[in-house]
Amino acid sequence: MTKRTWLAKTALLLGLAPALTGAVAPDRDTLILSAHNRERATLGLPAMHWDAKLAADAREWAQYLAASGEFEHFEEESDDPNAQGENLWMGTRGAFRPETMVGHWIGEKKDFVYGTFPDNSRTGDLEDVGHYTQIVWRDTGAVGCAIASNDEDDYLVCRYAASGNVMGERPF
Repeated sequence: MTKRTWLAKTALLLGLAPALTGAVAPDRDTLILSAHNRERATLGLPAMHWDAKLAADAREWAQYLAASGEFEHFEEESDDPNAQGENLWMGTRGAFRPETMVGHWIGEKKDFVYGTFPDNSRTGDLEDVGHYTQIVWRDTGAVGCAIASNDEDDYLVCRYAASGNVMGERPF
């Protein structure tokens, strides 16, 4: 193995390849969007696009959660015609990559059962699949996300339009 090959392999393992090769590493937003769209593609669903307004709303809520240390969904008016879907994630600060954070939501697929919402959970508990169904909701075309941190934790908030998880409808 040449020194150059060894350096390239080592850099790849350490996540330094873009810096050493001159390639541009994808930004956090791109990583989050790509994680969503890879899962949608497995189901033949159209890709979502990144929405700056949704990301701004997500940033505001993520900053609130990080500052307060709370972990709860934003309460919207139930009759708001522009209601946004929302996924939340919280974990140890700096310990998780963005695609891993989204991967926790996608991991709910193991308990997903196709059918009419809210009867989509193998366990009978909607909370076991609700993040996943939002990601793969057929009418959701836009997503915007943000991560905010406090001393201990990272908070990822993703907002979606159109909102998913509609009672009496099938996800896809």
